[in-house]
Amino acid sequence: MTSIPGIPAAAQSTRLAHLDAHTYRDWAAGEHSTVLLPAGAFEQHGPHLPLGTDAILSTAIAEAVGSRIGAKVAEPLSYGYKSQQKSGGGDHLPGTVSLDAAALIGQARCIMAGFLAQGIRNLVVLNGHYENYQFLYEAADLALADAGAGHGHGHGPQPTVLLLSYWDYVTEGTLATVYPDGFPGWDIEHGGVLETSLMLHLRPELVALDRAVSHPPAALPRFDRLPVVASRTPDTGCLSAPDGSDERKGALLFEQVTAELSGDVATELRLPG
Repeated sequence: MTSIPGIPAAAQSTRLAHLDAHTYRDWAAGEHSTVLLPAGAFEQHGPHLPLGTDAILSTAIAEAVGSRIGAKVAEPLSYGYKSQQKSGGGDHLPGTVSLDAAALIGQARCIMAGFLAQGIRNLVVLNGHYENYQFLYEAADLALADAGAGHGHGHGPQPTVLLLSYWDYVTEGTLATVYPDGFPGWDIEHGGVLETSLMLHLRPELVALDRAVSHPPAALPRFDRLPVVASRTPDTGCLSAPDGSDERKGALLFEQVTAELSGDVATELRLPG
């Protein structure tokens, strides 16, 4: 990152939490001030990945994107909406601690509304936990209403909120390389090759690959049943095995996703090159 004369090195960090209040105030007043808000979960990812995987990955991607486009990164939403059996193994599994819908919406709304009230022009919510998405959408909509923006209201430049999930930026070409035997589908990519490879690239010290278990992908019904039938979730808690995961695949995923996501966001928000 290019050094900014007259500003302490610690204040030039991509992370907002590392800035002092006066540097933040001056930066927020800029025409293109953009905050990236990572969102994850505290959720089991089998015996080989940490409970904080979703927040770790979304934050790392947000930091890489922020450094590319001149944005800052807020502290992540580290707890997410209830893990569901068909996408996260289920909220019944040990190690998963979740928020209900009202709690997630309320927390995210307050954070977004706070940034908007302080003059931030753009918020980009970078989601890393499948179940969060619609509740983050609701929070963004309410936060914009709190700020008197959206739906054609207000005068002058209006703030913008973008909401995205990082896996939507994985291209077919990357999938073909990461899954040479065929991609099993996003519905069972939990604790599998994508997350494991990304973690091996970004935080290898947190991955216990020797504890990974090879097993067939989960065979789940096309409906949700409550309470869940616990036996339908593989014993590992993973919906697909991490067989074939490695750091090179993680590097490919990370570089491809951050490059395309950065370009998309910069173009949409008309950020200076």
